[in-house]
Amino acid sequence: MSNRYLKEEHLIFRDSLRKFLEKEAVPFYDQWERDRLVPREFWRKMGEQGFVCPWVDEQYGGLNTDFAYSVVLTEELERIGTGVGNITLHSDIVVPYLETFGTEEQKQRWIPACVSGEMITAVAMTEPGAGSDLANIKTTAVRDGDHYIINGEKTFISNGIQSDLIVVACKTDPKAVPGHKGISLILVERDTPGFSRGKKLDKIGQHSADTAELVFQDARVPVSNLLGEEGKGFVYLMKKLQQERLIISIQSLVAAEEMLKMTMEYVKNRKAFGKAISQFQNTQFKVAEMATEIQIGRSFIDDLIVNHMEGNNVVTQVSMAKWWITEMAKRVSSECLQLHGGYGYVEEYPIARRFRDIQITSIYGGTTEIMKQIIAKNLEL
Repeated sequence: MSNRYLKEEHLIFRDSLRKFLEKEAVPFYDQWERDRLVPREFWRKMGEQGFVCPWVDEQYGGLNTDFAYSVVLTEELERIGTGVGNITLHSDIVVPYLETFGTEEQKQRWIPACVSGEMITAVAMTEPGAGSDLANIKTTAVRDGDHYIINGEKTFISNGIQSDLIVVACKTDPKAVPGHKGISLILVERDTPGFSRGKKLDKIGQHSADTAELVFQDARVPVSNLLGEEGKGFVYLMKKLQQERLIISIQSLVAAEEMLKMTMEYVKNRKAFGKAISQFQNTQFKVAEMATEIQIGRSFIDDLIVNHMEGNNVVTQVSMAKWWITEMAKRVSSECLQLHGGYGYVEEYPIARRFRDIQITSIYGGTTEIMKQIIAKNLEL
């Protein structure tokens, strides 16, 4: 772990968070995976301890901390299991939209409940026919007096079932050219007339991270729920993607670290042909290769965290981290599963869950292919 950005107060925060999670999350995580949901009670307990949106200003109930606290929160939640990562989504990906682009009235109205864990947020960009191609979204928001009338569907929405406040990307000007110029962000509340949840998606992994479809059928939303300026939604999304992709990279790196750790323990204790598996040269080489790649990833991530905290534009480097670390973590999951032998295919062993959970990381938040396009563009190719 780098000492470049972690100070004593961050280490105290980590220790407190670990103790909390050992008591309030570890004993129940398997049940949450079966339930396909992290209970709201846990969110509230996290909020009571100051573990949700700690970076928020004190006037809205936060602790006014720096991004290093968010890094600690992201890492410790990932060590419990990827399924609780939806709290990180809320805390460091969605709420920042509201804090940066919201009006003072919007902040006073919603942020305190976001910090306390009483309110759960989501961001709705992806549609059945528009994933990476955000400019091609079809959901519309048509002005009708003091309201917008929203029609459309969203899918793969994290926190889709439990969310109370959703940042929805809509076309307020369908005729705008190019398409991204007509996109606006609108805050949709849980009980909005015309808004409903579609089916809860049954994913192959990250089971406790609830994911759902959202449906808008003439949903009436007050114009006062517009986030920022009309037509600037795409710009707002792009501004926040650096932090989102950095968060995903951190989560994926920690997952790789955890998979290597559990595999090393397994190969030291598992015997074959009269000796521990760890004594075979093939095992040693595989572990050495994984440990090296993970350490390279850790060094790169630590550098990016420092640059991000300093406010530097590291979109290119974050795009590099997003594709390389998520793909590396997927390779690690496969190698670790192989080293577990047949037991790796049994749910009793945590590598099975980790193997399933890591697969989506190279897709959500921007696919590996999109990351490479961004890098190539920024290299002026």
